[in-house]
Amino acid sequence: MKKKWPKILGGVVAALVLIVVLVIFYIVLFLPNIPVKDVKVEPTDARIQRGKYLANHVMVCMDCHSTRDWSKFSGPLITGTEGKGGEIFDEKLGFPGQFRSANITPFHLNDWTDAEIYRAITSGVSRDGHPLFPIMPYPAYGKLDTEDIYCVIAYIRSIPSIDYEPSRSDPTFPMNVILHLIPRKADPHVRPPATDTLAYGAYLVKASGCIECHTPAEHGQIVESLAFSGGREFQMPDGNLLISPNITPDQETGIGKWTKEAFIFRFRTYDLATFRPPDLQKGEMQSIMPWTMYAGMDTNDLKAIYRYLHNLKPVKNKVVKTKQAI
Repeated sequence: MKKKWPKILGGVVAALVLIVVLVIFYIVLFLPNIPVKDVKVEPTDARIQRGKYLANHVMVCMDCHSTRDWSKFSGPLITGTEGKGGEIFDEKLGFPGQFRSANITPFHLNDWTDAEIYRAITSGVSRDGHPLFPIMPYPAYGKLDTEDIYCVIAYIRSIPSIDYEPSRSDPTFPMNVILHLIPRKADPHVRPPATDTLAYGAYLVKASGCIECHTPAEHGQIVESLAFSGGREFQMPDGNLLISPNITPDQETGIGKWTKEAFIFRFRTYDLATFRPPDLQKGEMQSIMPWTMYAGMDTNDLKAIYRYLHNLKPVKNKVVKTKQAI
């Protein structure tokens, strides 16, 4: 009987390995399984204008899908690259692999249906069915008002076409498997009325992706329990690490002492109508925040965001803005 135990144990191990392999094959080959909805977006002028506002000043789609000039403060967009894609998010930034933003100009999207674009933005599934890494926060976008997503679609279909095709993203193992489990069907919510400033502010914060940069991350995924408390690190081309600030209403380490007027003024400071991003020398203070884009946000929208942030639970987390990378 004792001689049989090794064979039995070996058989059990082999069976378990086979099951794991089959599960992985199923995940990679058959997931995500999110069908394309019946969507047709009428590109009205009102939708294009609303989409332009969202894509450039709230959701800031153009931030990641264009080329930023990191020789200047806040990395303003390089004119003529709007929507071309190709920005790299890799291990240096804490991501599990190399991820590249897609070209979202008509050059790349002309063959996509509106339904396929809607699914990519709100569920994280590309046209060919492969999953997208949530650098684009599609779990949040999937909860936005359907009409707002339609407006973004109408806008990006209207921007100049740029002949450029970035390389495909390359997630490392096991993220290349896990990635297939992340996409979910869109669960849209109606945009709250602007008069309900708290709910409307929450909606705008979700659309703006504030939580993504202002929350610590592990393996590219934010730590929800520390939401908005800052501390996420971003390695810059000059070798410095930028660390996002605490934007909870903590009086000592957050924005608890900021007045509404000071909050709005901080954004308006970087309006390109009056602000010219200065050239920076190596080691000078930089910011990952696309200030020149958020500066174009409507004043009432900024007031709503302020109201929402000041309604958060204060988290004491003293953050050093920058430090020399090791």
